[in-house]
Amino acid sequence: MAVTTSGGRAGGYANGRARRRAIVQAATAHFAVGGFHGATIRDIAEAVGISRAGLLRHFESKEALLQAVLEQRDATDRAHFARYAGVAGGVGVLRGMIDLALQNEATPGMIDLFIRLSTEASAPDHPAHDYFRTRYASIRAGTARVLRQALAAGYARPGLDPDEQAMLLTATMDGLQTQWMLEPRLAMHEHVRAAIEELLTPVGREALAAVRPRSNAEPDGPAGEPEVGAG
Repeated sequence: MAVTTSGGRAGGYANGRARRRAIVQAATAHFAVGGFHGATIRDIAEAVGISRAGLLRHFESKEALLQAVLEQRDATDRAHFARYAGVAGGVGVLRGMIDLALQNEATPGMIDLFIRLSTEASAPDHPAHDYFRTRYASIRAGTARVLRQALAAGYARPGLDPDEQAMLLTATMDGLQTQWMLEPRLAMHEHVRAAIEELLTPVGREALAAVRPRSNAEPDGPAGEPEVGAG
Protein backbone atom coordinates (compact mmCIF):
# COMPACT_ATOMS: atom_id res chain seq x y z
CA MET A 1 0.00 0.00 0.00
CA ALA A 2 2.84 2.40 0.83
CA VAL A 3 4.45 1.80 -2.55
CA THR A 4 1.16 2.48 -4.32
CA THR A 5 0.63 5.69 -2.38
CA SER A 6 4.16 6.89 -3.07
CA GLY A 7 3.83 6.08 -6.74
CA GLY A 8 0.51 7.89 -6.93
CA ARG A 9 1.99 10.94 -5.22
CA ALA A 10 4.97 10.96 -7.60
CA GLY A 11 2.60 10.68 -10.56
CA GLY A 12 0.54 13.55 -9.19
CA TYR A 13 3.63 15.75 -8.85
CA ALA A 14 4.68 14.91 -12.42
CA ASN A 15 1.21 15.69 -13.73
CA GLY A 16 1.22 18.96 -11.80
CA ARG A 17 4.57 19.99 -13.30
CA ALA A 18 3.37 19.09 -16.77
CA ARG A 19 0.21 21.12 -16.27
CA ARG A 20 2.21 24.13 -15.05
CA ARG A 21 4.45 23.92 -18.13
CA ALA A 22 1.39 23.80 -20.38
CA ILE A 23 -0.09 26.83 -18.63
CA VAL A 24 3.15 28.81 -18.99
CA GLN A 25 3.33 27.88 -22.68
CA ALA A 26 -0.25 29.01 -23.27
CA ALA A 27 0.31 32.20 -21.28
CA THR A 28 3.41 32.97 -23.35
CA ALA A 29 1.35 32.78 -26.54
CA HIS A 30 -1.49 34.91 -25.13
CA PHE A 31 0.82 37.57 -23.67
CA ALA A 32 2.63 37.76 -27.02
CA VAL A 33 -0.62 38.54 -28.83
CA GLY A 34 -2.52 40.65 -26.31
CA GLY A 35 0.14 41.83 -23.89
CA PHE A 36 -0.34 41.54 -20.16
CA HIS A 37 -3.46 43.66 -20.09
CA GLY A 38 -5.09 42.08 -23.14
CA ALA A 39 -4.61 38.45 -22.10
CA THR A 40 -7.07 36.98 -19.60
CA ILE A 41 -6.79 34.15 -17.11
CA ARG A 42 -9.99 32.67 -18.54
CA ASP A 43 -8.64 32.57 -22.11
CA ILE A 44 -5.34 31.04 -20.99
CA ALA A 45 -7.18 28.42 -18.93
CA GLU A 46 -9.41 27.53 -21.88
CA ALA A 47 -6.35 27.08 -24.09
CA VAL A 48 -5.06 24.46 -21.64
CA GLY A 49 -8.46 22.83 -21.22
CA ILE A 50 -9.02 23.72 -17.57
CA SER A 51 -11.22 26.14 -15.65
CA ARG A 52 -10.19 29.56 -14.41
CA ALA A 53 -10.26 28.20 -10.86
CA GLY A 54 -8.12 25.27 -11.95
CA LEU A 55 -5.47 27.60 -13.35
CA LEU A 56 -5.45 29.69 -10.20
CA ARG A 57 -4.62 26.57 -8.19
CA HIS A 58 -1.29 26.55 -10.03
CA PHE A 59 -0.72 30.33 -10.26
CA GLU A 60 -2.42 32.57 -7.74
CA SER A 61 -2.70 35.55 -10.08
CA LYS A 62 -2.01 36.80 -13.59
CA GLU A 63 1.01 38.62 -12.17
CA ALA A 64 2.40 35.32 -10.84
CA LEU A 65 1.83 33.75 -14.25
CA LEU A 66 3.63 36.61 -15.98
CA GLN A 67 6.57 36.12 -13.62
CA ALA A 68 6.69 32.42 -14.52
CA VAL A 69 6.70 33.26 -18.23
CA LEU A 70 9.59 35.70 -17.82
CA GLU A 71 11.54 33.29 -15.60
CA GLN A 72 11.17 30.57 -18.22
CA ARG A 73 12.56 32.87 -20.89
CA ASP A 74 15.49 33.81 -18.64
CA ALA A 75 16.26 30.13 -18.02
CA THR A 76 16.28 29.49 -21.77
CA ASP A 77 18.69 32.38 -22.36
CA ARG A 78 21.01 31.24 -19.54
CA ALA A 79 21.13 27.75 -21.02
CA HIS A 80 21.97 29.26 -24.42
CA PHE A 81 24.89 31.35 -23.16
CA ALA A 82 26.23 28.52 -20.96
CA ARG A 83 27.23 26.76 -24.17
CA TYR A 84 29.67 29.61 -24.93
CA ALA A 85 31.17 29.85 -21.44
CA GLY A 86 34.88 29.39 -20.98
CA VAL A 87 36.01 30.96 -24.28
CA ALA A 88 38.73 33.46 -23.43
CA GLY A 89 38.64 37.11 -24.39
CA GLY A 90 34.86 37.55 -24.34
CA VAL A 91 34.38 36.36 -27.92
CA GLY A 92 32.43 33.29 -26.81
CA VAL A 93 29.64 35.40 -25.38
CA LEU A 94 29.77 37.77 -28.36
CA ARG A 95 29.33 34.79 -30.67
CA GLY A 96 26.48 33.67 -28.42
CA MET A 97 24.74 36.99 -29.08
CA ILE A 98 24.92 36.41 -32.83
CA ASP A 99 23.62 32.87 -32.53
CA LEU A 100 20.84 33.99 -30.18
CA ALA A 101 19.64 36.42 -32.85
CA LEU A 102 19.59 33.52 -35.33
CA GLN A 103 17.71 31.37 -32.84
CA ASN A 104 15.19 34.14 -32.22
CA GLU A 105 14.40 34.26 -35.93
CA ALA A 106 12.85 30.81 -35.50
CA THR A 107 10.73 31.88 -32.50
CA PRO A 108 8.74 34.95 -33.58
CA GLY A 109 6.28 34.47 -30.71
CA MET A 110 8.99 35.09 -28.12
CA ILE A 111 10.20 38.19 -29.94
CA ASP A 112 6.65 39.51 -30.10
CA LEU A 113 6.22 38.72 -26.40
CA PHE A 114 9.23 40.76 -25.33
CA ILE A 115 8.58 43.66 -27.69
CA ARG A 116 5.01 43.95 -26.46
CA LEU A 117 5.75 43.44 -22.77
CA SER A 118 8.83 45.67 -22.63
CA THR A 119 6.82 48.47 -24.27
CA GLU A 120 3.93 48.00 -21.84
CA ALA A 121 6.35 47.80 -18.93
CA SER A 122 7.62 51.33 -19.55
CA ALA A 123 4.63 52.36 -17.41
CA PRO A 124 5.82 52.48 -13.76
CA ASP A 125 2.68 50.68 -12.53
CA HIS A 126 3.11 47.71 -14.88
CA PRO A 127 3.86 44.46 -12.98
CA ALA A 128 6.95 43.82 -15.14
CA HIS A 129 8.35 47.37 -14.90
CA ASP A 130 11.04 46.54 -12.34
CA TYR A 131 11.81 43.27 -14.10
CA PHE A 132 12.64 44.97 -17.40
CA ARG A 133 14.60 47.79 -15.74
CA THR A 134 16.73 45.21 -13.94
CA ARG A 135 17.01 43.04 -17.02
CA TYR A 136 18.29 45.82 -19.26
CA ALA A 137 20.73 47.02 -16.61
CA SER A 138 22.05 43.47 -16.33
CA ILE A 139 22.36 43.07 -20.10
CA ARG A 140 24.26 46.36 -20.45
CA ALA A 141 26.58 45.53 -17.56
CA GLY A 142 27.25 42.03 -18.84
CA THR A 143 27.94 43.23 -22.37
CA ALA A 144 30.32 45.94 -21.10
CA ARG A 145 32.15 43.32 -19.02
CA VAL A 146 32.57 41.10 -22.07
CA LEU A 147 33.88 44.03 -24.13
CA ARG A 148 36.43 44.81 -21.41
CA GLN A 149 37.62 41.21 -21.66
CA ALA A 150 37.91 41.60 -25.41
CA LEU A 151 39.94 44.79 -24.95
CA ALA A 152 42.30 43.08 -22.53
CA ALA A 153 42.80 40.21 -24.98
CA GLY A 154 43.51 42.55 -27.89
CA TYR A 155 40.30 41.47 -29.62
CA ALA A 156 38.48 44.83 -29.37
CA ARG A 157 39.52 48.10 -30.99
CA PRO A 158 41.78 50.19 -28.76
CA GLY A 159 40.00 53.18 -27.25
CA LEU A 160 36.60 51.54 -27.42
CA ASP A 161 34.28 52.61 -24.58
CA PRO A 162 32.74 49.36 -23.25
CA ASP A 163 29.82 51.03 -21.49
CA GLU A 164 28.85 53.17 -24.46
CA GLN A 165 29.17 50.30 -26.92
CA ALA A 166 27.19 47.98 -24.61
CA MET A 167 24.35 50.50 -24.66
CA LEU A 168 24.48 50.81 -28.45
CA LEU A 169 24.72 47.08 -29.03
CA THR A 170 21.73 46.43 -26.78
CA ALA A 171 19.74 49.09 -28.63
CA THR A 172 20.80 47.59 -31.97
CA MET A 173 19.56 44.14 -31.02
CA ASP A 174 16.24 45.46 -29.73
CA GLY A 175 15.72 47.65 -32.78
CA LEU A 176 16.48 44.77 -35.13
CA GLN A 177 13.87 42.63 -33.38
CA THR A 178 11.21 45.29 -33.94
CA GLN A 179 12.16 45.66 -37.59
CA TRP A 180 12.22 41.88 -38.03
CA MET A 181 8.63 41.61 -36.79
CA LEU A 182 7.66 44.00 -39.60
CA GLU A 183 9.97 42.45 -42.19
CA PRO A 184 10.68 38.76 -41.40
CA ARG A 185 13.09 38.43 -44.32
CA LEU A 186 15.54 40.62 -42.41
CA ALA A 187 18.54 38.52 -41.33
CA MET A 188 18.88 39.79 -37.78
CA HIS A 189 21.88 37.64 -36.93
CA GLU A 190 23.91 38.99 -39.85
CA HIS A 191 23.29 42.57 -38.74
CA VAL A 192 24.22 41.67 -35.16
CA ARG A 193 27.38 40.02 -36.49
CA ALA A 194 28.27 43.15 -38.48
CA ALA A 195 27.72 45.38 -35.42
CA ILE A 196 29.95 43.18 -33.26
CA GLU A 197 32.67 42.76 -35.88
CA GLU A 198 32.83 46.55 -36.21
CA LEU A 199 34.02 46.64 -32.58
CA LEU A 200 36.77 44.05 -33.06
CA THR A 201 40.31 44.01 -34.38
CA PRO A 202 41.21 41.64 -37.24
CA VAL A 203 42.49 39.07 -34.75
CA GLY A 204 39.32 39.53 -32.73
CA ARG A 205 37.18 38.83 -35.78
CA GLU A 206 39.19 35.67 -36.43
CA ALA A 207 38.70 34.55 -32.83
CA LEU A 208 34.96 35.27 -33.09
CA ALA A 209 34.65 33.16 -36.24
CA ALA A 210 36.53 30.29 -34.59
CA VAL A 211 34.14 29.97 -31.64
CA ARG A 212 32.23 26.70 -31.50
CA PRO A 213 29.51 26.31 -28.86
CA ARG A 214 29.51 23.22 -26.67
CA SER A 215 26.79 20.67 -27.20
CA ASN A 216 24.26 20.33 -24.38
CA ALA A 217 25.79 16.97 -23.53
CA GLU A 218 29.17 18.48 -22.67
CA PRO A 219 30.03 19.51 -19.09
CA ASP A 220 28.97 22.94 -17.95
CA GLY A 221 31.50 25.76 -18.04
CA PRO A 222 32.17 28.28 -15.27
CA ALA A 223 29.11 29.51 -13.39
CA GLY A 224 27.98 33.08 -13.50
CA GLU A 225 28.08 33.73 -17.24
CA PRO A 226 26.88 37.31 -17.73
CA GLU A 227 23.41 37.93 -19.05
CA VAL A 228 23.96 39.67 -22.34
CA GLY A 229 22.19 40.11 -25.61
CA ALA A 230 19.01 38.44 -24.40
CA GLY A 231 15.75 39.54 -25.81
